[in-house]
Amino acid sequence: MADDASTPKFEEALAELEGVVRRLEQGELPLEDSLAAFERGIALVRLLSERLAQVEQRVEVLLRTEGGKLTVRPLDDEE
Repeated sequence: MADDASTPKFEEALAELEGVVRRLEQGELPLEDSLAAFERGIALVRLLSERLAQVEQRVEVLLRTEGGKLTVRPLDDEE
């Protein structure tokens, strides 16, 4: 996934998700607003899960290096 200006950083997305959860837990939103907040929360969860998976792949690449050296290389699409 390419980072661009329209995609929030991990920390920003997590903070937004926490805010969505807080608003839903309060139970004071009208039904339509609750549904919209829930949909946004699901989108944020998917984004965060994808970001975590990317980080996990990068860590695996670092751990698989030969000779004990830690090197960073870009992930191929096949990896």
